[in-house]
Amino acid sequence: MSTVDTLPGVEFLGNATPFVGRIQEIITVIRLFDDFELREIEMLARYMRCYRAAPGVEVIREGESGDFMLLVLDGGVEVVKQDARGLPQVIATVGPGKTLGEMSMIDGEPRFSSCVALGTLEFALLDRASLSHFIADEPRLGAKLLIELLMLLNQRLRSVSGQLMTCREMRHPRIRY
Repeated sequence: MSTVDTLPGVEFLGNATPFVGRIQEIITVIRLFDDFELREIEMLARYMRCYRAAPGVEVIREGESGDFMLLVLDGGVEVVKQDARGLPQVIATVGPGKTLGEMSMIDGEPRFSSCVALGTLEFALLDRASLSHFIADEPRLGAKLLIELLMLLNQRLRSVSGQLMTCREMRHPRIRY
């Protein structure tokens, strides 16, 4: 089981099948599932588990190894990254329909940032082992999910690269003649 199962303040709610209706409600903001039909989401939900976290619970901890991603169903999450001085800096706030933790689930590297529940948080969790089973059991849908994850990570990389260039240009403006 994933480390989220051992966190104080986190309650296991069961597999995600009963939450398919909620996922369908917020489908317009879940870009990851844009190309999925309800039947396909129901199939994937069988491989996910749902949880409820109390306010203030750190569901993902920066620097720890991670083998799962979260899909926020209800509530909000503050994404926090330690700066060079070791002080926490809020880098984003996300709500229903957003996914977190995909990078570590895929590459097994330590978590880039922490994710803290702003209030009561409900989320679906997909871990690497369940993803592997999903791909083996449903290869067409598994490939579809992997492509969607790849596109999501690619969009985030483009966005961050654009922000980096903006910061760089602000610090070192080009001399224009």
